[in-house]
Amino acid sequence: MNRRDAEDLFPGLGEKEGELLPAIAREALDAYFEGRPPSRESWGALKGIRAGAFVTLEKGGRLRGCIGRMESRDSLPETVSRMALAAALEDPRFPPLAAEEMRGLCLEVTVLGPLMPLSGPGGLRIGEDGVLIAYKGRTGVLLPQVAVDYGWDAETFVNQVCRKAGLPEGAWMEPEAALYSFFGKAFSSG
Repeated sequence: MNRRDAEDLFPGLGEKEGELLPAIAREALDAYFEGRPPSRESWGALKGIRAGAFVTLEKGGRLRGCIGRMESRDSLPETVSRMALAAALEDPRFPPLAAEEMRGLCLEVTVLGPLMPLSGPGGLRIGEDGVLIAYKGRTGVLLPQVAVDYGWDAETFVNQVCRKAGLPEGAWMEPEAALYSFFGKAFSSG
């Protein structure tokens, strides 16, 4: 299967449909702050897609929250809504988002393909693949766009996911370490 196109992995998730995902995330946050249930009118055909997703929040060009699920049995819009709230309210690196921070908040939704075993950096496609490591009870995940944002090559990317997991660089080479790649497609709105 060609992992380079989100619509190949998730029929019905083309660019037009993907552009709805940040709006769904924003609606979940707006509804929370307004004390009302979120509207589901824009969900349409996206309700039939099951996929993991991360929601990233940025304010003034700085990370404000990022949480996701590698896979989900819920519909993609439901997963995006839940992850938007989690990124805003539960990311332990930040205080909960305040309603007044909604103005100028940028949202990015990354839809994830399945995990694929990875033997090392040689199999990575920078800008298309994210990385997950699990070793010694620790887990780290970096989305595909992180390597592009920082100008990392594949080896640096794999070593940085080790660091994110609290492991030393090169931990991915340990026989007990589990290293995976996954296709990720990001959709953004300002």
